[in-house]
Amino acid sequence: MSMSRASRSKERLVVVGGDAAGMSAASQARRLKGPDELEIVAFERGHFSSYSACGIPYWVGGDVEDRDQLIARSPEEHRARGIDLRMRTEVTELDVAGGRVRSRDLESGAEAWTSYDKLVLATGAHPMRPSLPGIDAPGVHGVQTLDDGQALLDTLARTAGRRAVVIGAGYIGVEMAEALINRGYEVTVVNRGQEPMSTLDPDMGRLVHEAMEGLGITMVNDAEVTKILTGEDGRVRAVATEDAEYPADVVVLGIGVRPETALAEAAGLPLGDHRGLLTDLAMRVRGHENIWAGGDCVEVLDLVSGRERHIALGTHANKHGQVIGANVGGGYATFPGVVGTAVSKVCDLEIARTGLREKDARRAGLRFETVTIESTSRAGYYPGADPMKVKMLAERRTGRLLGVQIVGREGAAKRVDIAAVALTACMTVEQMTALDLGYAPPFSPVWDPILVAARKAVIAVRAGSAP
Repeated sequence: MSMSRASRSKERLVVVGGDAAGMSAASQARRLKGPDELEIVAFERGHFSSYSACGIPYWVGGDVEDRDQLIARSPEEHRARGIDLRMRTEVTELDVAGGRVRSRDLESGAEAWTSYDKLVLATGAHPMRPSLPGIDAPGVHGVQTLDDGQALLDTLARTAGRRAVVIGAGYIGVEMAEALINRGYEVTVVNRGQEPMSTLDPDMGRLVHEAMEGLGITMVNDAEVTKILTGEDGRVRAVATEDAEYPADVVVLGIGVRPETALAEAAGLPLGDHRGLLTDLAMRVRGHENIWAGGDCVEVLDLVSGRERHIALGTHANKHGQVIGANVGGGYATFPGVVGTAVSKVCDLEIARTGLREKDARRAGLRFETVTIESTSRAGYYPGADPMKVKMLAERRTGRLLGVQIVGREGAAKRVDIAAVALTACMTVEQMTALDLGYAPPFSPVWDPILVAARKAVIAVRAGSAP
């Protein structure tokens, strides 16, 4: 039994989850308060701490040679900084009224209660596993943690066949499909959507579809998986839809992730529509003075639509951790929200988006105009000028920028950051046309593609607002 709160001479912070949000919070709190003021105990059920989950597809595909390259700070490094990080230890219960957590050592099975004065929940997310026959068969993998990535690589190493099926075509699905192609697999992607990358509108997703087929990936869209078929040995042998079967020696789930909030829900903490924890601007769990939450287990405010969203990205998780650590450590910080910026790639095709898609804008009740332009990443006469397509959404009448999607070659994706700043600043497309962006022929046409799209959007807004 752990020492009670009343009998301790200093505060104790307990952190549940040892990756980006949790350990950023612990590290920031430690910077502000030394070990004589604040004891920090962190629990992580996996084998690794503070790693880049976003890098897992590139490790699986061979672009990153060594797993440890993805680890920002090891458990030993955290302990050297005065953080009692307990690996392979899973928190199984939260006693909010009693201010304590129950944990289980996954190696020995030993259980213990640990009291806290302040609690940080950074439990992350888990890959969606639809309730299908055969979904838990050997050879079917979700990819969310380094442990998941290692398990997949172990399967690839001991499986003789070279046929892979990826279920889902979101960011993880697309990136894992390319990783498996790089490993010499014959890859089929089964996608329930009209086109891959549902974070894009279908007309932009079509460009991703074409790039995937160019890599040799077989795309099956508008298809619902009905079951995973297994062989006599119990291992996966195929993925079935209503119309066909796709042979598979390994299956990767790229359907997306859900917040890991079972513990929080059992403890009665508030969850949103997407099953993520709800917090205030200081990342404090609503209604609970001494509990904070961050990373993939929370919902965040979308600054464009004004609604709560669940977005699992390492950038947000690290920011959440910094905010939480500042507040836990006696300072003050807030996380105002997001605009939904994300980038990815298929081979050399860069994919970027920020703000709202058409269906997001409709769901939010907004009236809008859309424009699409084609431009190049550099001046047309400069070597290496590659084509780029930019789609822009603007609110009718006001002209407020609502969203941008970009698909192109080298130099395309990071242009989305211009739009992300404009969205955060609530700029209109007309204001955007006056942005003083950097220009030289090796970097941009004289009119940057973002500005070309903004100029066209201004015309569309004026036409759409005319009586």
